[in-house]
Amino acid sequence: MATSTKRTDYFPYLLLIPALVVTLLIVAWPVVETIRLSFTDASLKPTENFVGLENYEKMFARKFPETIFRTFYWMGVSVGLKMIIGIAGAALLNSAIPGRSLFRVLVMPPWIVPIAIGVFIWSWMYNGQFGMISGLLQRFGMIAEPMEFLAYRNSAFFSTIVTDVWIGTPLVTIYLLAAMQGVRSDLLEAAWVDGAGRFYRFRRITLPLIMPAVATMSLLSAIWTFNSFDIIWILTEGGPRNATTTMIIDTYKTAISRFKYGEGSARAVMIVLFLSLFAGFYFLMISRIAKREVGND
Repeated sequence: MATSTKRTDYFPYLLLIPALVVTLLIVAWPVVETIRLSFTDASLKPTENFVGLENYEKMFARKFPETIFRTFYWMGVSVGLKMIIGIAGAALLNSAIPGRSLFRVLVMPPWIVPIAIGVFIWSWMYNGQFGMISGLLQRFGMIAEPMEFLAYRNSAFFSTIVTDVWIGTPLVTIYLLAAMQGVRSDLLEAAWVDGAGRFYRFRRITLPLIMPAVATMSLLSAIWTFNSFDIIWILTEGGPRNATTTMIIDTYKTAISRFKYGEGSARAVMIVLFLSLFAGFYFLMISRIAKREVGND
């Protein structure tokens, strides 16, 4: 009986071995190899030499700190807009409006459509000669001549943000809508009986109760936005004049376009460090939320 019990105790761990092996092969080994390459001058040359911290010194001696700031600025504005629009959209979709089911379906296409296709459509819309946005602005007299949105630093930067918000907002909206539907209706009804208005009920009841979901989605959206590559690359490839070059784009250009694998690996290590901080903060937040819920119960 004792032997059988021990086998039963170890059996679940044996089932995890294949998944653990796969994870080590596709995640752990590439990370370790990237860290190793970051201390070398690896490139297209057949040999590589150990250079210590030289790649990191070069990285911070150039414009990489500016790239870090730009990345967090791009991420902060994008995530902030997603959360504001997502909360407002979820509140509208959760209210009793005619055609609510249809609107819930119509909010999903930006997220369902493959990202490359959606970004190519936005690239056409931003075109100054035959794009829809420039044409409408000229028709309403807001600009006098065609405007190439992706040709100027500021307009290109905010154009990539608009595209990212368009793609990411539907998921935020649906996630927060699910959280709002979990709010107890008797609390809202009691507040309504006491004379509380719709906005007051949302601000004092609904919003505090869905705040854990808001915090979780904010952090997850920040991680996804920080890692975003295809949107910027398809629209601007990091231009004009590096105006939209984030850490991901800079790493790709260094390692793949310029074949400086050692320097590119050093940049990738910095990205891993930032993402590790995000992940650690996420798990810390989740554990605190879980403890709070247990305490309330």
